[in-house]
Amino acid sequence: MAKRIAVLVRDRQDEALRMAVGLTLADDEVNVFIMDRKVASNEANDLNVETLGDMGTKIFSNTPENSFEQKTTEEIAKALAAYDVIIPY
Repeated sequence: MAKRIAVLVRDRQDEALRMAVGLTLADDEVNVFIMDRKVASNEANDLNVETLGDMGTKIFSNTPENSFEQKTTEEIAKALAAYDVIIPY
């Protein structure tokens, strides 16, 4: 049975995004939540964000500087209750 997995991205952006890409290889629903700061633009992050998009992963952010779908911190907190696994980075 497929699980719903949320990846919370804060401090270790490179590692969190890389790991989220890896999670898409299983038959699980993976969503990424970029929290509290802009995603650093570098080769690894840019490639991982692009790959996540190609895999149909939804990316949300509470930071208007990011171009992803915007949600408030409160909306994200409520949404997390629906996930089977929450992985904070």
